[in-house]
Amino acid sequence: MLSYIIRRIFLIVPTLIGIMILNFFIIQLAPGGPVEQILARYRGTEIRATERVSGTGGAGEQSSVTSEQQQDRSDRYRGGQGLDAELRTDLERLYGFDKPLYVRFLVMMRNYFTFDFGESFFRDRTVIQLIIDKLPVSVSLGVWTTLIIYLVSIPLGIRKAVKVDTPFDVWTSTVITIGYAIPGFLFAVLLVVLFAGGSFLRIFPLRGLVSDNWAGFPWYHKITDYLWHLVLPVTANVIGGFATLTIFTKNSFLEEINKQYVTTARAKGLAERRILLGHVFRNAMLLIIAGFPSAFIGVLFTSSLLIEVIFSLDGLGLLGYEALINRDYPIVFGTMFIGSLLGLVLNLVSDIMYTIIDPRIDFESREV
Repeated sequence: MLSYIIRRIFLIVPTLIGIMILNFFIIQLAPGGPVEQILARYRGTEIRATERVSGTGGAGEQSSVTSEQQQDRSDRYRGGQGLDAELRTDLERLYGFDKPLYVRFLVMMRNYFTFDFGESFFRDRTVIQLIIDKLPVSVSLGVWTTLIIYLVSIPLGIRKAVKVDTPFDVWTSTVITIGYAIPGFLFAVLLVVLFAGGSFLRIFPLRGLVSDNWAGFPWYHKITDYLWHLVLPVTANVIGGFATLTIFTKNSFLEEINKQYVTTARAKGLAERRILLGHVFRNAMLLIIAGFPSAFIGVLFTSSLLIEVIFSLDGLGLLGYEALINRDYPIVFGTMFIGSLLGLVLNLVSDIMYTIIDPRIDFESREV
């Protein structure tokens, strides 16, 4: 097992580099990079300032713009084109865009492997500081969502497998199908309308992870306030994963129940409960439990942007979306590097968990 782990660790580096190469060149070749974003903001500010000075900013004043004013505005724009070119050159030098694409990538990866993720182009803070600030929201959603999905879906899936084709299996399947068909963000809106003061009840808070005056609460009130704020966003997040894992658990148990060793155990007179817990459970739960680390990191780094917006939660999902829109490359590539690295490491952890749950599995004799 040790040699397998070493081989997998060495394989992480080229895999991570491949992921970064592919995404780096695709994103860099997209139009509207950081320099264009800054120039667009500069032009917009200059135009608004010109309109305020000339007194032609209002919609009702458009008809009063004379031809002399239009000519003056056109001359200013043409005069600003030279400034744009000079400003563009300075910005490209400032952000390193005057260097070839492959040089920028090599410099970026050298910094990333020393865990230097740089500073945001537009937020005047380091990428690590921004990620640390957003982590409480994403970790809260990720931990509670993953735990609830597993704690509810596994017992329900086992029960459905044992009671297959009974009324219990039929009506729970109907509920699961409906839950799976409703998008998480749409369910979030429904929860707001019903329980957060939208049109009916005002039971749960609508905004943020905690109340504004949370710091002044007693410790026990801080805990209840934090949990109370999480009820609606976590519920909305649970819906899709809950349905998927329940069906997966049910199918895994059905597959194991129909295998020959279960038939043999029943023929020997073993109690059904002993067969289920002593034999079926370990084999059926192998993939489900071993996949827990990867499931958590998936929820953490792919948390729903719309759910964060609906409940005013400023997490990694919103940070990544805004960075992508603004072409804030340090945040985009920094979060991508960290997420990919954690995902690859946790895949290795999942393999180790396989051997812990079922010692019969031997990765040592397998090729990576």
